[in-house]
Amino acid sequence: MANIKSAKKRIKVIDKKTARNRRVKDHVKEALRQFDEAVVSGDMNVAAEKLTLAEKKLMQAASKGSINKHAASRKVSRITKRFNAAKSAK
Repeated sequence: MANIKSAKKRIKVIDKKTARNRRVKDHVKEALRQFDEAVVSGDMNVAAEKLTLAEKKLMQAASKGSINKHAASRKVSRITKRFNAAKSAK
């Protein structure tokens, strides 16, 4: 346990940031999971909605610094590619 006052404050700040990052990442994972379920079920209208939601959540997470902006762009690119492949297969 920290003894110095500033170190104690840093522990509190880190706990808040960790909780926020965890919450943001959980939202991203849930959006990606919903997109996956929509693609697997074959409903392209729902999948298109979930794609836009997942893209929004990823970009929000990147803007908050919870994930790297390049990682967010890469994931958006990959899910868009999956969506287009599934749409063309139908």
